[in-house]
Amino acid sequence: MKEQILNLLVTNTAALTLEDILLNFLVAGILSMVIYMSYALSHAGPVYSARFNVSLVMMTLVTTLVMNVIGNNIALSLGMVGALSVVRFRTAIKDPRDTAYIFWGIAVGICCGVMEYIIATVGSIVIFLFLIIFGFVKANDRYLLIVRGERPSSTDIKKTVDRVYNGKASLRVENSTEKTVEFIYELSMSLVNKAKKKNMDVTEELYKVQGISNVNLVCQNDEINR
Repeated sequence: MKEQILNLLVTNTAALTLEDILLNFLVAGILSMVIYMSYALSHAGPVYSARFNVSLVMMTLVTTLVMNVIGNNIALSLGMVGALSVVRFRTAIKDPRDTAYIFWGIAVGICCGVMEYIIATVGSIVIFLFLIIFGFVKANDRYLLIVRGERPSSTDIKKTVDRVYNGKASLRVENSTEKTVEFIYELSMSLVNKAKKKNMDVTEELYKVQGISNVNLVCQNDEINR
């Protein structure tokens, strides 16, 4: 009984031939290019990282290699899990969508490594379509309007901002000294766009107020340029 259990643990019951291995890598390579194209299309713009995109292709192929080695060998699979658990990845994920692509590449590599080509292909097509569709969903940018001026101008500053944005601008910070004052407003993208449609430039309107020293409009975005 002990010998049967030992043979089950150490014996690979599904040894792959050279043709099987080459076919696994061929399918994995084709599907990894689908991942490559999907990432390039959905991350168009400054957020796109060519190096990260290439790493997705390599990740798919490496996962396929690992699965080819493991096969149905339980002991080897447990040893591989223990070895990989020692590795600590320190690369920061700058875009939440990158996590989905990492798991996609790993999943394709696993499927190709166990010769589940239909699952890998159908799954990749479905994921590709969804990621392309949701790739057109842009971040909801937020703006910070920072106004600095003389303290006697406080009332006029508030009235001007309320007039430009119909009283919907959110005052987040109000700092003042004996002689100066600083206001920080939070604006949504829709508010900024509505003001533009009315041909109202908040900067120009604020500089008409006496005592204004500077006006800054800063865009906050979750996406970090690489």
